[in-house]
Amino acid sequence: MGIQIGSKGKNTLMKGPLFYSKILLFGEYGIIKDSKGLSIPYNFFKGALKVSNSADADAIKSNKNLRDFADYLKEIEDKEIVKFDLQKLQSDIKAGMYFDSSIPQGYGVGSSGALVAAIYDKYAEDKITVLENLTRDKLLKLKEVFGLMESFFHGSSSGLDPLNSYLSLPILINSKDNIEPAGIPSQSVENKKGAVFLLDSGIVGETAPMISIFMENMKQEGFRSMLKNQFVKHTDACVDDFLKGDIKSLFSNIKQLSHVVLDNFKPMIPTQFHALWKNGIETNDYYLKLCGSGGGGYILGFTQDLNKAQVALKDYKLEVVYNF
Repeated sequence: MGIQIGSKGKNTLMKGPLFYSKILLFGEYGIIKDSKGLSIPYNFFKGALKVSNSADADAIKSNKNLRDFADYLKEIEDKEIVKFDLQKLQSDIKAGMYFDSSIPQGYGVGSSGALVAAIYDKYAEDKITVLENLTRDKLLKLKEVFGLMESFFHGSSSGLDPLNSYLSLPILINSKDNIEPAGIPSQSVENKKGAVFLLDSGIVGETAPMISIFMENMKQEGFRSMLKNQFVKHTDACVDDFLKGDIKSLFSNIKQLSHVVLDNFKPMIPTQFHALWKNGIETNDYYLKLCGSGGGGYILGFTQDLNKAQVALKDYKLEVVYNF
């Protein structure tokens, strides 16, 4: 959608709490069709609402977009699912509020999700807080509200990115109507060779066109069947393996999943990465998968030997997000 979500500004007068980026380890596209999913907060990138008298161009652009977002929030109030203190929001925007964020946009790590979480946290009335007992009903209510709010940026949204950012907890998606905070195996870096990493494609991805390609493909019987019998099957197995810490089975399923994505989601993989993707499957040095909707941004990588992966991918910037 090309909406400026955040900026790096100066001369700050007020600063809100920090909201982090997220990584959907498993479940991209599949969760639209009720596959399992697993999303984790990624604290390397973050954003906060600030009020500033800065003439910084990014801050001005972000402030203008917050104005448009506030108009949109006025519209969704009519659905009577959520109420905001719009007067306070509009007066803060007038005073120069913007979203100061290091989260890259169009990279599949939840830049709009962090902004939505920050606005809900500060301006929603009768909000569900992180401190209360988060029943399944409350989580689903939050997800619904966040989905409505985030639709401003993507045309449609599951609400999971803002939910992850808001709670700052790993979230297990069992199905559309069944989500829960997840305990993921704790990681210690010592003697751990395996890793999940982000590979920077160097290209900004656009979510909306990718989703529309997917929805178009869903009209074909063969694609729907592949999604159910291969993509969702391996995604669900990856989530179970990861949570159980069954690394051997996990890598076997990730390899299959990587293969299915290369064969069936080519438009979502930038062309110059097709050979690199295939090479990982053939050498077993690493396996690549989509991070978010694809089309650019980050690509997610899994390896049982980080040194091998770093050698094979020496021309690319890798960021380790989890160690096995």
